[in-house]
Amino acid sequence: MITLLDLNTALLDILFEIRESNLTLIIGGGYGIYLKRQHVRTTNARTLLQQWPEARSTNDLDLFLRPELLIEPAALRPLQNALQTLGYQVIETAAKYQFAIPRTAGEGGQKVDLLTGPQSCFVGTSAKVDTRRVRPTPSIDLHAHPLNEAVTLEDGLLAITVEGSTSKGQSHQAFVYVPHPFTYVMMKLFAFRDRFNDVTRDHGSYHALDIYAVMATTTEPEWEQAHSLFDAKKEMPEVLEASRLVEEFFSTPTSKGILRMKESPYYRPEFQLDEFRSSLSELFQVPQHKARA
Repeated sequence: MITLLDLNTALLDILFEIRESNLTLIIGGGYGIYLKRQHVRTTNARTLLQQWPEARSTNDLDLFLRPELLIEPAALRPLQNALQTLGYQVIETAAKYQFAIPRTAGEGGQKVDLLTGPQSCFVGTSAKVDTRRVRPTPSIDLHAHPLNEAVTLEDGLLAITVEGSTSKGQSHQAFVYVPHPFTYVMMKLFAFRDRFNDVTRDHGSYHALDIYAVMATTTEPEWEQAHSLFDAKKEMPEVLEASRLVEEFFSTPTSKGILRMKESPYYRPEFQLDEFRSSLSELFQVPQHKARA
């Protein structure tokens, strides 16, 4: 099993290899949530909820690339070289935007997913874009998967210091960014929508729990920023869809998202589900009579 400590080492390996470049990475996914959780604990910041889930295991490092890096891809060469040096191999079903280190004895190895912001970021640029990938021009052996719901990817990023030892024992310290909670919730709502009927992915229960974890660890300044981000983007189709998803899946005690969350092995009865539902509905302006139903 890949542990969070293993992922810390894997991330430090990459950061060490790109240390002489100006390249900074945005860390999403479950490991990004873990980093934010640790940061909030360290800073003793006041958060939206007091009851947090246990940090869940994952074998993925979701690395978000700023769109500008795919428009002018020369700056991505250090990352490309780092993945090659560290032994990452292309996953052929997602060539050039998913990589993994093979493991023996049937165990899965660390996986790196390269993602980026919406397809609209690349309109009028030299990059080639479809729903699966962004291909930089001039070509390099790195692509990225676009997420149209990440409409605020570069807004409100939080810098977090990562430190420890690489797999070769070098001490290293560097900083990464994690997305703003509003961005995270947007991405996780769409991920849940795509998985809630998928038995092979636990019916999306981990995505539902991630939404709770993101909301729970949102600080007071971030909560105010989240409202501002919603107000600025609320007419966008992706944000309108997110509001619909909150209403359909997370607005009542018997909504499917709440039920799926309770199916997770990380769920605990003391979670503040009423406060969670109320806050999520407030943020996405779901009518309160529906949120209380």
